[in-house]
Amino acid sequence: MTKKQKKMLYRIIITFILFSILMVTEHLGMLEKFNTIVLFIIYLIPYLVIGYDIVWKAARNIKNGQIFDENFLMMIATFGAFGVQEYSEAVAVMLFYQVGELFQGYAVGKSRQSISAMMDICPEYANVEEDGNLVQVDPDDVEIGTVIVIKPGERIPLDGVVVEGESMIDTAALTGESVPRRAVAGDEIISGCVNGSGTLKVRTTKEFDDSTVAKILELVENASSKKSKTENFITRFAKYYTPVVTIGAVILAVLPPLILGGGWGDWIQRACIFLVISCPCALVISVPLGFFGGIGAASKIGVLVKGSNYLEAVAEMTTIVFDKTGTLTKGEFKVSELKPANCTEAELLELAALGEGYSTHPIANSIKEAYAQNIDMNRVSDAEEEAGHGVNVKIDGQEVLIGNEKLMKTHQIEYVPCESAGTIVYVAKAGTFAGAIVISDTIKEGAKEAIHDMKQVGVKKCVMLTGDRQAAAQAVADELALDEVHAELFPGDKVSQVETLLSSQENKEKLAFVGDGINDAPVLSRADIGIAMGSMGSDAAIEAADVVLMDDDVRKIASVVKIARKTLRIVKQNIVFALAVKALVLILGALGMANMWEAVFADVGVSVIAILNSMRALK
Repeated sequence: MTKKQKKMLYRIIITFILFSILMVTEHLGMLEKFNTIVLFIIYLIPYLVIGYDIVWKAARNIKNGQIFDENFLMMIATFGAFGVQEYSEAVAVMLFYQVGELFQGYAVGKSRQSISAMMDICPEYANVEEDGNLVQVDPDDVEIGTVIVIKPGERIPLDGVVVEGESMIDTAALTGESVPRRAVAGDEIISGCVNGSGTLKVRTTKEFDDSTVAKILELVENASSKKSKTENFITRFAKYYTPVVTIGAVILAVLPPLILGGGWGDWIQRACIFLVISCPCALVISVPLGFFGGIGAASKIGVLVKGSNYLEAVAEMTTIVFDKTGTLTKGEFKVSELKPANCTEAELLELAALGEGYSTHPIANSIKEAYAQNIDMNRVSDAEEEAGHGVNVKIDGQEVLIGNEKLMKTHQIEYVPCESAGTIVYVAKAGTFAGAIVISDTIKEGAKEAIHDMKQVGVKKCVMLTGDRQAAAQAVADELALDEVHAELFPGDKVSQVETLLSSQENKEKLAFVGDGINDAPVLSRADIGIAMGSMGSDAAIEAADVVLMDDDVRKIASVVKIARKTLRIVKQNIVFALAVKALVLILGALGMANMWEAVFADVGVSVIAILNSMRALK
């Protein structure tokens, strides 16, 4: 509880004690000997203790031209109650209103906690070695390429590459993942995580303003400014609703006595009751609080939603489109099949590993990794790359060709076409076909489960777009049970495919695109909801996206859909409940069938119930 909330709690307790004493003495008839002015002063004391800030805010807003707000409604209603000598009711209305405000502040604080945990990831300093001593400097002042020292238990201040040391990194604040990750020399680490038991020396690769932690903090700070359609509706509703009910209360206080003659006190009291009931607190507070709770719940599982408008869009998502490499697959190429023709599997793999010995291409690396032996490059000579086809080398003095179908055709090698899914590397030795090697990208752990979960939460269509070969793409699509696959696409083609899918959507249906590469940024921006990989994704993709998966786990998308739909359900419940209760009690108040206590329930009671309901979104 904040200092401000504690101060308010003390004021509530003091007022409640004074009010209780006054109620008891009034019930015993001990106040009957005092005249109206003395009674007014006696009740004014607890009223000012509990309500001075409301009156001050209302007066200040009137001075600034902002008349119609809840402070104004409460001030006018309680002043009216004093005017018709309903002193106890004036104090009671202000007391219970402040109880509701305290409860609201506490609820907002609770919902902020899950997001403020993200704000705690901001590092206060970086350790830089100067003349053999460690000096703490502002992370903002550290230049790219500087070697910083991260001691055990310290928060990593900047993105970089480990140059010395070994440790376990706690990524829970960013990814929601409880299992620490091992970091050794050569590994990339991101800012905002906590170093475990080992000391690390890290060469920074980004300035603080461009680091992961700075980008996350910026996204969190901006999230509350992006309102959903429902929130915007409530803001517009309150803007017109408050003046209307205020004018309605004035008419209720003035018109009936003029028409019917007399009874001013009774009609003024009804008007005051009308004002208290009409206060739009339940709507104005609970709707943003519900969305804030939903964003907080998502951040707890390591998913950053950039605004409540995007959370609302996720709830309406019916189609999800995935990029393949790095999103559904690891982007790690491995040898999946060896198909020798005129040699053994071991001989085929050895020829390919020797031939690709000088190459750093991912395909070449996967062949060398599968060979898993020392490569004697003394056996290799006259290596020549044939652009777009492959390589032509001499191994032990004999010509060896390693590449695609075009290479085989160019050198007129009679080969057996391989129909397996994946990238095919053909090998020929001394003019004779030696066999084929199939290299496949591996599917991410949890990708199949993610697609299944999305179907379970009501996503109608799961689509994959890729620049890969049709056969390789189809193999992934079949294994993951995707509804559609579009292969051999350039980045511009992906935008066209998304445009086509968007045009087939019905009115309220939304389309999401999930990607991680810099070439995915245009598609992420074009989709209704762009979802980016935060851990390994490019800066451009994260910037263009509306939702960021901090640990790249696509299974969490289904969880966010559940959170979004639950949040929207809660918000709609609050709107219907608040309007229904207020409409009923307003009618009763206008007819003189509801007193100030029912009015207090219609305002404070409904607000408290709506706030409690909104807090469910956090879980």
